[in-house]
Amino acid sequence: MDPETLRVGNCSGFYGDRLSAMREMLDGGELDVLTGDYLAELTMAILGRDRARDPATGYAKTFLAQLRDCLRLALDRGVRIVSNAGGVNPGGLVAAVRELGLTPRIALVRGDDLTPRAGALGLGAPLGAHAYLGAFGIARALQAGAEVVVTGRVTDASLVVGPAIAHFGWGRDDLDALAGATVAGHVIECGAQATGGNYSFFTGVADLLRPGFPLAELRRDGSSVITKHPGTGGEVSVGTVTAQLVYEVDDARYAGPDVTTRLDTVALRQAGPDRVEITGVRGEPPPPDVKVSCTAIGGYRNELTVVLTGLDIEAKAALFRRQFEAAGGTAPAEVGWTLARLDAPDAPTQQQASALLTVVARDPDEKVAGRAFSNTAVELALSSYPGFFSTTPPERAHPYGVFTAGFVPQAAPVHEVVHDDGAVERIDPPPVTAALHPHPGGPPVPGVPGPTRRLPLGTLAGARSGDKGGNANIGLWVREDAAYPWLAALITEETVRELLPETAALPVRVTRLPALRAVNVVVEGLLGRGVAYQARFDPQAKGLGEWLRSRHVEIPVALLPDREEQ
Repeated sequence: MDPETLRVGNCSGFYGDRLSAMREMLDGGELDVLTGDYLAELTMAILGRDRARDPATGYAKTFLAQLRDCLRLALDRGVRIVSNAGGVNPGGLVAAVRELGLTPRIALVRGDDLTPRAGALGLGAPLGAHAYLGAFGIARALQAGAEVVVTGRVTDASLVVGPAIAHFGWGRDDLDALAGATVAGHVIECGAQATGGNYSFFTGVADLLRPGFPLAELRRDGSSVITKHPGTGGEVSVGTVTAQLVYEVDDARYAGPDVTTRLDTVALRQAGPDRVEITGVRGEPPPPDVKVSCTAIGGYRNELTVVLTGLDIEAKAALFRRQFEAAGGTAPAEVGWTLARLDAPDAPTQQQASALLTVVARDPDEKVAGRAFSNTAVELALSSYPGFFSTTPPERAHPYGVFTAGFVPQAAPVHEVVHDDGAVERIDPPPVTAALHPHPGGPPVPGVPGPTRRLPLGTLAGARSGDKGGNANIGLWVREDAAYPWLAALITEETVRELLPETAALPVRVTRLPALRAVNVVVEGLLGRGVAYQARFDPQAKGLGEWLRSRHVEIPVALLPDREEQ
């Protein structure tokens, strides 16, 4: 192992990612550490329900399947494995790994589960309350010789930062190095999203059939190179790395339990084919509180989509809605209607002549959102608009989860490492913290003068979007320095509300990141009470950025010639 460089790979960006990725990463080239990220806000709720049904579960079973196939290979090659696949039952996963019979040295990082103390900590009474732990527990496990490290809820980047701390011997005050590793961890945590997956300019990527998974070559000063194994699909470019870097962030201060990373200091450089260098990252002391993922059952949800075909679409939708609302009985606590005009005039197929009307009900009572709601729809089948049919038969109501972010003092979680021999080591909280203040990034800049053409925003700008609780994040960037002043001047709170009418009544925050030629947008409350609440057609806002790219804006002609030739 090179004392000045640590090669850390990723083989999972979510629970359900490519099952063969662990073997591909182990077989594909040199690695020191292989990480896997399996957790998200929705996943924690899913795993919590799993454990409620069976106390022996609550972890990512796909990780165990991967280890069953690949653990011997990892041990033979000296590659250590670090994963948050423990979910809400990391101890149960450790026991399951031991049953594989290969006797690796396993360490458990625990202390994230605050559920038994949630009320005392002011978090209410959630079904699950899990703090986002930092990287120093992972580091101590590796320093003590662990070959497999299993955690519960840690920050995604901690899976990379922990091995770097262990390898380079960083301390709590090495803030710039910790911040640099945090950026590298954030880039590779979502797997193939860093190598061309979900990439706005995907048509320019030569081979996207099976993108390779990313790895980071970390250096002692915290700088890194993002790359992938030779011969694998996709690409690693400044564009793909920027896309992931602005994914699901808030503003220029990216807070974590070990360091607050200044995203406005990140510098990217194409250092060769499929090699992007990250330098210049500055770090600040972490905030005094750590974030807690709180999940609860919000009630029961039901949904029905009916198809409206041909003529008089608006009138048909209005008739069905009036009939449905006049049917009597107990009305659900929340009812929402959406009409999607997907129909075209004089359409060559029936599907192209059809629009979709969706009604969603939510209620604390399963019967109100369930049978009563469904029966109303069924009873209208022969007495409503012409051509009535639904996409699926009416179903029973299902419980839905809600996510809220809580915060507790850094010392509240009992952050511990259980080493392979059973010894328990306590990880102290950071001795120095600093209150977190929002940072809007760079100042406003003047736009690009001259004549313009009205074209889709995506003619020049890429985007990636996602969810942070009930908020939606859209990261926008351009690939050339000359286009950044146009993007930075164009994207304001008012412009976002104009281009995305769904956001008109919601708080919007804009952060400019000139070093990345990027602008980050956060729309508060667009996703209601989190992804499981399913507040909109795209509950995780994954396509929100692509919708924004499709909207037409004024683009300076001076920026267009080269782009139009491609």
